Amino acid sequence: MTDPKQFRVSDAEREHVVGLLQKAIGRGLITLDEFTERTDTALAARTRGELNAVLLDLPGMVHDEQVLAVPADRQELKSTMSTVNRKGNWAVPRQLVVRNRMGTTDLDFRDASIPHAVVDIELDVTAGSVKLVLPEGATVNADGVELAASNLKDKVGTGLNGQPHFVVHGQVRAGNVEIKKKKKGRWLRHA
Repeated sequence: MTDPKQFRVSDAEREHVVGLLQKAIGRGLITLDEFTERTDTALAARTRGELNAVLLDLPGMVHDEQVLAVPADRQELKSTMSTVNRKGNWAVPRQLVVRNRMGTTDLDFRDASIPHAVVDIELDVTAGSVKLVLPEGATVNADGVELAASNLKDKVGTGLNGQPHFVVHGQVRAGNVEIKKKKKGRWLRHA
């Protein structure tokens, strides 16, 4: 099982810790220079362990790991001639069932909270499309997807050692499934 200190943190958690650091200044626990340094570290933190490091020596200021919404073990996303989007900070359950009838389901896992080493995604799609955008370091196995008059574009490829690991299976009838990784966009500004 993965150590909770290795779980990814969201922008909301980073902001919460910055708020705790502001309280620490008000209580005289840290100086303005320390606040600046710790805030920079908190905003750059990627894991709970990195985020909590800025609070460890401050009494009563440890970031509560329960701040995150605890995802359900199983969740169904249903759409009929509709669009379902999940992106940004969202809690990913251990098992996700996508029921899509002539609709669109876009799931972006890059900034999501994924406390599980393996995420099981079951597809039940008829004449719809599903797009999965996986985070860096993730792997996927989509060998269990049954296609009937459908397309599956797996731009990630089968792997077993990434984390998190996504297992995609189920049935797609007259639909499209796309699995890919995408780097976060960064706008470059030229002077």
